[in-house]
Amino acid sequence: MNVEEKKRYLSRPVEHIDITRFDARPLVEAMGRMAYSARDLARAADIYNRMLADSDCGIILCLAGSLISAGLKKVFVEMIRSNMVDAVVSTGANLVDQDFFEALGFRHYQAELMLKSGVHDDQLRRLHIDRIYDTLIDEDELRICDETVCQIADSLAPRSYSSREFLAAMGQYLAEGGAKCEESIVLEAYRQGVPLFCPAFSDCSAGFGLVMHRAARRGQPTVAIDSAKDFDELTQIKILCKETGLFMIGGGVPKNFAQDVVVAADVLGVEAPMHKYAIQITVADVRDGGLSGSTLVEASSWGKVDSGLEQMVYAEATLAVPLIASSAWHQGHWKRRTRRNFNAALDQLTPVEQTE
Repeated sequence: MNVEEKKRYLSRPVEHIDITRFDARPLVEAMGRMAYSARDLARAADIYNRMLADSDCGIILCLAGSLISAGLKKVFVEMIRSNMVDAVVSTGANLVDQDFFEALGFRHYQAELMLKSGVHDDQLRRLHIDRIYDTLIDEDELRICDETVCQIADSLAPRSYSSREFLAAMGQYLAEGGAKCEESIVLEAYRQGVPLFCPAFSDCSAGFGLVMHRAARRGQPTVAIDSAKDFDELTQIKILCKETGLFMIGGGVPKNFAQDVVVAADVLGVEAPMHKYAIQITVADVRDGGLSGSTLVEASSWGKVDSGLEQMVYAEATLAVPLIASSAWHQGHWKRRTRRNFNAALDQLTPVEQTE
């Protein structure tokens, strides 16, 4: 492997946008007087501000798609730090392959040099470089991330964990000296008591780490991730909050998981209202019948999302999210919210099972 060639391709780090350094309110307000997606985005920003101003509303942030590698990490860190979100449901790639990976001191890189020079992906493979559209990541560093997840699993008592519990353990690892970068969703959520849920936890570097953990303990008790416990815990948040709002980026599993807690509460015999507020930023549409493009109005037929304060925004996340989040941050409703610390509440509600 040509080390110098590899360094040359991994030379321009992706920089994360900071919503505190610009005030998007004048732009968003002007977009509200336009049409099409501009007006949709302005209405979504207004709905998010309503969530933040509603003292009874618990806010669930859903993350799907490759968002951290694209430069949105600081947006979500600031939302957690500034009490603009009470729980997060995400794909594993965003939380582990990308955020935890960067917390360990690694970076994502812009791929312009590779694309302009006509390098093919098979050549990247020989250099141990992975590509995410127009960004690059060092596969050797990603393996260190996998091994670190394995070490964390090795340090825990062998039992069933929700992904929330395991991600909290990852946050604790970072807080106790493992972090080489302070700007981290996993770290900040641990510090602020914000639960992180990853319903498909093994579908990322965490999965490789857990496979390594299990392989070394054939026939012995191991750490396991219980997706039913995930569902139960997020449902308990819905029951505790009553009123809830969804800020969804992308779709997929996080979207459905967060929407379904209303139905789950009903199955448990608890009357819980539909999500009062909901916004979704997506580039998917309804034509293939997939969940990512299904409208929020459609979700009302399932008893998941109330109609009236919902908005679909058909836009790419790196364009829309900073505008909505910056507008809300500068509006400042978050300053009057009470921090809920659902991690502590869930630890009390769902006691640790005893290992047989």
